[in-house]
Amino acid sequence: MNRAARPLRVLVVAPSRYPLRQPHAGGLEACVWDRVRWLRTRGHDVTLCAADGSDYLGDVPEFRLPTPAWTRPEESSDTDYPLGYAGAVDAAFEAARDRLIADRHLYDVVDNHSLHPAPIRWSREAEIPVVTTLHTPPLEPLLEAAGQVRDSPHRFVAVSQATARAWSVEGVDAFVFPNGIDTEQWTRGDGGPSWVWSGRVVPEKAPHLAIEAARAVGAHLVLAGRIGDVDYFEQEVVPRLGPHARYVGPLRQPDLCRLVGSSAVALVTPMWEEPFGLVIAEALATGTPVAAFDIGGVSEVLAGMPGSATVTPGDVVALGKAAAELAARGAREPLTRVWTRRAAVRQHSLAQRYREVERVLSHTAQPVAARRAPAVSW
Repeated sequence: MNRAARPLRVLVVAPSRYPLRQPHAGGLEACVWDRVRWLRTRGHDVTLCAADGSDYLGDVPEFRLPTPAWTRPEESSDTDYPLGYAGAVDAAFEAARDRLIADRHLYDVVDNHSLHPAPIRWSREAEIPVVTTLHTPPLEPLLEAAGQVRDSPHRFVAVSQATARAWSVEGVDAFVFPNGIDTEQWTRGDGGPSWVWSGRVVPEKAPHLAIEAARAVGAHLVLAGRIGDVDYFEQEVVPRLGPHARYVGPLRQPDLCRLVGSSAVALVTPMWEEPFGLVIAEALATGTPVAAFDIGGVSEVLAGMPGSATVTPGDVVALGKAAAELAARGAREPLTRVWTRRAAVRQHSLAQRYREVERVLSHTAQPVAARRAPAVSW
């Protein structure tokens, strides 16, 4: 891979809830982990601000964010925090900001993926360019922060057209920059008899509907992913497990790739405005066809993919039928997996997007580059 023309000094800010390490807590953490690894491979000087316990963390204590400490494991949640955690995160971001202000000559740009409003305001408070990637539907604290930096060196990018439209309605305009995956790690598999569902086990991802869809046509489903809502898992998923459905827990990337690649079809069942759906791109890269609910950015990720089908969100009967047809086609036409893999590499590979990533970061960092440039005398 060619090195960058001018290496950048980048502070990457990750979400604070979970460390960046495998098995990844979710698609967002996987994206940021890949971003740090890839930028460093490209020759950029990258510092990471992330949850304690993350890979790639340096020795700057102010850039280590606290993780939630739950009294009981069954209380852990992707939507709530334990008592006192929100205040601890606020204090950690204040310390990170102060360190950034003191050392802002060491950085060209902030690459912000946090769901906390503080890093957005750093473009004003630390006078440093910030690129904020919008990975979710609009969040009120982030909207408020966005309104405070309109005259600052700040740029928003969104992971899909659907996400950009949702933020635009709220007054925040963003360039569309879809997520990518490492297609050298997500390799083609040979398929198999079982179906697969992967992702965070939470109500908005609705794996229980994937079980219902598979059961409706007599298919066997394997579910993989971290439990993000224990009550939901116990009430909606566990009772549906049995001969037709098996849960294998969270898997590291190589193991997850083997599971997805050895499956006949992948089900994707969001019941919220899915911003992107990284599991879709991952499955397609293994050659495994995808049947999904058509909501949010899902149809954008599947656009032009030969092994794919979408149905109305919540329609488990239609989903089961669509998945069965894709699985049957794959069994009849083995080359379908090859074509699916090739299309996914063209559309979703990180290698296809690295110049765009660097272009956005470099263009946003220009004010800092100008300040560093020596004065010209006439």
